[in-house]
Amino acid sequence: MIRDIASPADSNLRAAEAPLVVRAATPADAEAIMRMRSELILTEPLDEAWTAAGSVGLARRLEPGGDARAVIVVSPDGRPASCALGFVHRLLPAPACPKGLAGRVHLVATLPAFRRRGHARRAVSALLHQLASEAVTLFELNAGEEASHLYEQLGFAPASSMMRMTRLIAREDQAPGPPPAPHYAETVPKFTGYACVLLTDQGGRPVQLHATYSSSHPWQFPGGTMDHGEQPLQTAQRECYEETGLVGKGPLRLLASVFTPPGGPWPYATAGWIFDGGCLTPEEIRSITLDAEEHDDVRVLAVEDWKGLMPAQDFARLEAVMAARATGIAQQITWGWGDA
Repeated sequence: MIRDIASPADSNLRAAEAPLVVRAATPADAEAIMRMRSELILTEPLDEAWTAAGSVGLARRLEPGGDARAVIVVSPDGRPASCALGFVHRLLPAPACPKGLAGRVHLVATLPAFRRRGHARRAVSALLHQLASEAVTLFELNAGEEASHLYEQLGFAPASSMMRMTRLIAREDQAPGPPPAPHYAETVPKFTGYACVLLTDQGGRPVQLHATYSSSHPWQFPGGTMDHGEQPLQTAQRECYEETGLVGKGPLRLLASVFTPPGGPWPYATAGWIFDGGCLTPEEIRSITLDAEEHDDVRVLAVEDWKGLMPAQDFARLEAVMAARATGIAQQITWGWGDA
């Protein structure tokens, strides 16, 4: 529905005259557009849940590659004074629509204090220009009788062929509206996260710890599972200190992300991050203090010497991480826990 008509009292609400900026809308404008639609267009305003859900969806559609296009006329105080929103949809090609692209003007709204000054015309004109620049040749809108003169002046012609039907699939055990967040959360994949650090000696030889709890993956980087509220780098720093007594010297840049699909007894996928913990001096290596419940040995070996001490995928991960340190290009690794 399109509305930009002022009542006689609107003349008393006009803001001070000032140049207004006309610009393309961004995803950040989605909530403002939704609220203008709710307050100025709909006969019954949306509640906050519907407004929030609609804003998220519209923001996504306004992103590059989305089907929404919008134009904002910005008031002197930075608020949207007027907006025009349209959507691009595909049709079968025809002489009047050779690219098969049509544009539907979904809503035009102007704040009462800014009406009767041509802002709706500016917004719609800019929107039509944007759509035309994308090879849209067929334009549609549904305008009320009071606003039809504006759109006729822009080139639209009345048509009596439009019909509409709404069919809702209702469930007695589900209230209308968007699904609540907890319900949606149950439908998305679950992951556990971990983070660790690569430590080497000053000759570039990896430092690894021997795990007491895993015969399948005996040699590991200092690291562990993320605690609630932690970010990966925080986990890496905490685990390094807990497992070695050392604080990673950095540069603590990301060397690799590791994805492990669900498997074995563990029902969730795992996402991991490996950071560069820097080079250790001989004194620092000798000072490493192990947690006996998790590790019982620490070794410093050349990369090739690790090959015979660990499974093939573990060694491949070690090589990828070392390559990332050497090249400065982070690696993306898919890795499995096997029987661990």
